Amino acid sequence: MPNTFTERLDLEAIAEQVGTPFFLYSAQTLRDRIQAVKQITPGGSLQARYAMKACSTRRVLEEVRESGVWIDAVSGNEVLRAHQAGFPLGNRPPAILFTADVFRDNALAVVQETSVLPNVGSPGMIDDLAAAGYQGPIGLRINPGFGHGHVRECDTGGPSSKHGIWHEDAERTRKAAAAAGLPITLLHTHIGSGPQIEEFNRNMSRLVEFFEEMLPAYPDLEAINFGGGIPHPYQPGKTEVDLAPLGELLSSAHASLSARAGKSIRVEIEPGRYFIAPSAVLVTRVHDLKSTAENDKGPGHKFAMVDAGFTDLVRPAMYGSYHHITVHGRSDGDREAVVVAGPLCESGDVFTRDEREFLEPRELTKLRRGDLLVFHDAGAYGVQMSSYYNSLGRAPQVWHDEEGFHLMSRREALEDITSNECFEPLAL
Repeated sequence: MPNTFTERLDLEAIAEQVGTPFFLYSAQTLRDRIQAVKQITPGGSLQARYAMKACSTRRVLEEVRESGVWIDAVSGNEVLRAHQAGFPLGNRPPAILFTADVFRDNALAVVQETSVLPNVGSPGMIDDLAAAGYQGPIGLRINPGFGHGHVRECDTGGPSSKHGIWHEDAERTRKAAAAAGLPITLLHTHIGSGPQIEEFNRNMSRLVEFFEEMLPAYPDLEAINFGGGIPHPYQPGKTEVDLAPLGELLSSAHASLSARAGKSIRVEIEPGRYFIAPSAVLVTRVHDLKSTAENDKGPGHKFAMVDAGFTDLVRPAMYGSYHHITVHGRSDGDREAVVVAGPLCESGDVFTRDEREFLEPRELTKLRRGDLLVFHDAGAYGVQMSSYYNSLGRAPQVWHDEEGFHLMSRREALEDITSNECFEPLAL
């Protein structure tokens, strides 16, 4: 069920200070989700990581660090951002795991300089590490041949997934790592959540059997990471996931894998969306209401024009993803079907779409100009996938906890957008 922590808050007062649109985070919601995961992964032999690609704002990372959850980073800069938020580098066991399919930008240099554990997702990365003179341990991300993302564009396991080393190539990659003197201390996979928790749990059980067969070839192994993908219910009427069966599965996996290996094997998971999705909302203002009429091209629609766009929340435009929308302070009264659309010079800048990405008007309390709309469950891949399209600066982020409200990031101005522009000669 979408989180409704904003119902008793004065969003207009926040909007007066920071403008619209803005993101609002609930510290309590984030802490509740962290504790739910901590109950099934208390540390030690069962450890949770946060897939920080979901939201890497510093205050969020600090909250995660204070809880004892570790980090999965997917770029060199994510490693450095995690370290800036207080996560240690180069320790054993590794508080920061760097997972990638390609070394881009500063990633290889960061691995070299920080001794963070590189989790290799493509066989050629072994050659890259060896050529750079890296001599530390590594992880291998394996594609086991099955998996299911929450939408078709997000398959993270199986033949359509770009992620990881195909399972039939794992042995060849293991031998290449051994020849390069790189001990493999972690095996990793991520197969996505699927549409239902039952499918997720079934796939996790298959992974335990998959890794049990691989164990004898990896004498240096310390941990197996089963990835993330715990489902989050975005739509009303959907119930929260019961994590107890997953906890039992992880405990059983630790026991069986450790028995097979003849030593304790740490079992890890790395949710991202599950932690942060319900912990933030995107607040936007209705600037106008207008209509089109039915003709031979299709039905007419009433459009609610708001100041948030896919520059702020791209998931509906990219995936046809659902975000529950409410009219702040006006839940009663007559209702009407509206298409909620943003200000961008782009026809795809529409928030109310179905899974096929067709327009799907939403039943809302009858709107007026000036109303505030709340897009719920916007914490995962909201700010993180925002952009400068149309030269719009990214929206500010506000944190709410028991001490009040705090600005986490200010609204970006033109100077922020153009700060890296230059015209310098290249020495070719």
